[in-house]
Amino acid sequence: MILQSLVAYYEALADKGKIARPGWERVKVTHALEIDSEGQLLSILPLKTESKDGKRMVPREMELPARVKKTVGISSNFLCENAAYFLGIGDKEKPQRVLDCFAAAKQLHQEILSELDNDYAKAICLFFNTWDASQARENELILPYIEELEGSVNLIFYFQNHYPLEEKEIKAAWQKYYDQDETGDKMPCLITGESRVPAATHPSVKGVAGAQSSGAALVSFNAPAYCSFGREQNYNAPVSKYAAFAYTTVLNHLLSEREHVKRIGDSTLVYWSEDAEQAPQECFGAYMYGANNTAENQDTVDDNDLDDLMGKVANGEVVNWKGSPVNPKNRFYVLSLAPNAARLSVRFFFCDSFGSMIRNIQNHYKRIEVVPDNRNTYKNIPLWALLRETVNENAREKVASPQMSGDMLRAILTGGRYPSTLYQQTQLRIRAERTITRGRAAIIKAYLDRIDHHKEVLTVELNEQTTYQPYVLGRLFAVLEEIQNKASGVTTIKDKYFTSACATPSVVFPIIVSLSEKHVRKLEIGSKINLSKKMGELMAMITNSYPVHHNLYDQGIFQLGYYHQTQKRYEKKNENQTTKEENENV
Repeated sequence: MILQSLVAYYEALADKGKIARPGWERVKVTHALEIDSEGQLLSILPLKTESKDGKRMVPREMELPARVKKTVGISSNFLCENAAYFLGIGDKEKPQRVLDCFAAAKQLHQEILSELDNDYAKAICLFFNTWDASQARENELILPYIEELEGSVNLIFYFQNHYPLEEKEIKAAWQKYYDQDETGDKMPCLITGESRVPAATHPSVKGVAGAQSSGAALVSFNAPAYCSFGREQNYNAPVSKYAAFAYTTVLNHLLSEREHVKRIGDSTLVYWSEDAEQAPQECFGAYMYGANNTAENQDTVDDNDLDDLMGKVANGEVVNWKGSPVNPKNRFYVLSLAPNAARLSVRFFFCDSFGSMIRNIQNHYKRIEVVPDNRNTYKNIPLWALLRETVNENAREKVASPQMSGDMLRAILTGGRYPSTLYQQTQLRIRAERTITRGRAAIIKAYLDRIDHHKEVLTVELNEQTTYQPYVLGRLFAVLEEIQNKASGVTTIKDKYFTSACATPSVVFPIIVSLSEKHVRKLEIGSKINLSKKMGELMAMITNSYPVHHNLYDQGIFQLGYYHQTQKRYEKKNENQTTKEENENV
């Protein structure tokens, strides 16, 4: 299903002319070898250009022949390679291997180009015939660039002011070479269903965070246990050369679009629309991670506009995004990949209509909606900010659990239950730090809502009508804290008693209520009346004795009551409310 979806996306992009054809791919090139008609090296030309932000020099991207999958063996790419294959400059400790690399490049280029009646092709063949790889380091044209050439470089030829692929004959020769049938038994391709010789190895996938920079494999076999019926390498899961090229090319294309790639824990997330339009990708990224955190949406859309737009999509309406239509009926795909040595692991793969996926995200935002604490400006708390609430602020690496991160994303996109680890980790942080932020209150509210635990108190703002005891006790604790703060300017009961009051109210509340009576005596008359009234109203709601113990869910409700009451304290009052209270206090 994953590979079939990727191949279908490749074909949709290819129809629009937005991706390389079979046998071709975008390659980053750092230098050009300028040669003359006799194949002699004239100069080395740096090809790096300034990045978009102007802060660094980056390789130039060109559409070149598809790259071969590099292994411990020796195999050359056509027209673009590193210095070992084109010049004979590489690992000093393995001089013979470097010479073998040059010989492999020479053989490949002569095989493809030697029969062409083309000046460029002849110049390249003459270069390989005349260049002395064993003496390359001594060449005066090489010396100024020797350190660069020993590093990670990609070289291409340059002849009479143009590059080789500007020659139709050379392009046609490569395409013919690439399309030639491989020898071997034909088998039904698992993706296309056509009878083809399967590809022994698939091209590498680059751009997954944490994976090898040279690329990793999504499909591969290299142990006897996986080689059933004696079929080694990828013959055990037959995929045609075309399908292998298509799914890896489009996956590399997705991973190269950095604005459409997200990190969740140790996983890299890519997503795409069946119709190969970018508008759904941008909508998804903005809505999932916040308009203010999506580079392509800065200064163009705010969270309120985005909410309105996505609400229409969730209701099945076609909307306009920057001049492009977004159809909620289109299939949308989300793929999560994680590094695993030289291979890639699939964390999860999810597909649904775009409207259904947006509707699940919208429902998630409704569940986590809670009165803000003025610590951030998010209208909808993005996933990365929620996950950060489970991480120790003093940790060296502020990264949430990879497994929990993936489970959380899956729950959001499918509308399922949130992982229990999310709630448990949040509780650990609250106990350790005795701080309930907006994000932590949102997690408590959303998690308990999904398990249907006393929904009457799972409100956005303070619920003054409920008498559910854990919620009332949380509110009471907030009022007692406020009394101490106004009486002495400090709030020591939170640091000393919050965790135990949350878990074992019967032990703590008699103590802190008794302390509050001493603090009340120190208050000014207006505050004394108001806070005594609040305290009395809440004490009246406690009809039974203080509970001996709160379970983990009721501890969350206690914390939510505390948060709601605390934010009510900071709520801005209008002049009429203030005047009314002053009159009552006189």
